Amino acid sequence: MAEAKRGKRLTPEFLKQLRMKRVAVVHPNDADGSVLIQQLQRIGCQVQTFWPAPPELPENIDIVFCAVQPSARGSHADLTRRCESAVIIAIIGYENPTVFDEMLQLGASGVLTSPVRSTGVLAALVMTLGLNEELQSLRKRVVRLEQKLSSVNQVNDAKSILMRTRHVSDVEAYRIIREQAMSKRVAIEEIARAIIHANAILSSD
Repeated sequence: MAEAKRGKRLTPEFLKQLRMKRVAVVHPNDADGSVLIQQLQRIGCQVQTFWPAPPELPENIDIVFCAVQPSARGSHADLTRRCESAVIIAIIGYENPTVFDEMLQLGASGVLTSPVRSTGVLAALVMTLGLNEELQSLRKRVVRLEQKLSSVNQVNDAKSILMRTRHVSDVEAYRIIREQAMSKRVAIEEIARAIIHANAILSSD
């Protein structure tokens, strides 16, 4: 299934969507910057250029290509404040702890090395967007699992309260919660929260 999803990203539909991406290029006006901008425009991306790095970028940006330079260390700290969902690709000319630290501070999920060549820009876009898509999917799955676990814990807590206060079994406690949910046409978790809340109020007296 994972292989099928990866293959799907390279279809013409994916490339069509890529052309709709709004890209910010935070890079000096030099040879690397020119090559990058020209290639992005060939791909069809909507490109905006910035240098020096502004305090923050427009909130509608989808992708940020950002030059990471030792001389500009710390200047990108709040760069993506208004576009937190943007995918960030760092452009580096050196490999050292200082550059790597700046990349991490920037939140980069992709890397493009200098000198920039036109043949590497699309590859960097495809790989970074693909990995970011998988990461977002995993994050959503984690949130769903956390919510499910929270619901299970709430139901268990509510059952424990009923077992203690009504002297019933685990099975009977769950039956009471389920029947209440069915009669009121609400989720079991909502009834469980109501039981927990009521118990907390009574216990505080």
